[in-house]
Amino acid sequence: MSTLSQFRSFTQRLPQTDLMPALFIGHGSPMNGIENNEFSQSWAELAKNIPVPKAVLVVSAHWYTHGTFVTAVDFPSTIHDFGGFPQALFDVQYPAPGDPKLAAEIPNLIHSTSVGLDHDWGLDHGTWTVVKHMYPNADIPVLQLSIDYTKSPEQHYEIAKEIYALRKKGILVLGSGNMVHNLRMLSWEMINGGGYDWAIEMNDKFKNLIANGDHKPLINYRNLGTDAMLSIPTPEHYLPLIYTLGMKNDKEEVSFFNDKAVGGSLTMTSVLVG
Repeated sequence: MSTLSQFRSFTQRLPQTDLMPALFIGHGSPMNGIENNEFSQSWAELAKNIPVPKAVLVVSAHWYTHGTFVTAVDFPSTIHDFGGFPQALFDVQYPAPGDPKLAAEIPNLIHSTSVGLDHDWGLDHGTWTVVKHMYPNADIPVLQLSIDYTKSPEQHYEIAKEIYALRKKGILVLGSGNMVHNLRMLSWEMINGGGYDWAIEMNDKFKNLIANGDHKPLINYRNLGTDAMLSIPTPEHYLPLIYTLGMKNDKEEVSFFNDKAVGGSLTMTSVLVG
């Protein structure tokens, strides 16, 4: 969807159910956290057209840990986990509350691995740069679930299936990363739009597999060839997508938005489940 008006028309047709949608958001540059652009506008518009969640649980590419953890603090800090950006970005504070009670329930849902309660991590830029546009009043509790780097994509997919129950409780579960993310090959000439052929072709392959509900090749992405390895040189930005797909039931449809390549080697393509 290339324009905000098209996106608004799309979201207004969303069915209202008792099951919260699940999202994968291509979060891109931290600057999206303070810019009023096509990406941030669509995040804000989406939030107006889905049910108001009781809380938001984010699986962010930027909390990559040994073991699985969930934030369990009353007021998570705003983490500025980047460098070389304008001071205005470092000045941002997103004072959303946490929800320690909800955090304590999550380990009871996940049986495939142990889940620790973390009292030190806050909200990293994979979370707050997106959620501050969706819920600018910071009045909805926000938690993060970490990505255990020792686990396989198959194991992450299983964890996602186990937290599906949160969607029935009014919790918005959001994966935040990028389908195609290779900063080493970033092109400043294409920073405002455009992608290498391999990035666009791989992104299209991902979308086709997602649309067809064919998750096995997406889980086993290393078997998708050279373009997949260029698109996913490291897995942390891709694995949040696996969480979103794992929370989809067989009857749900998927839709895409912010479907755009930037910087040559990065795509902002995002997925709405439900």
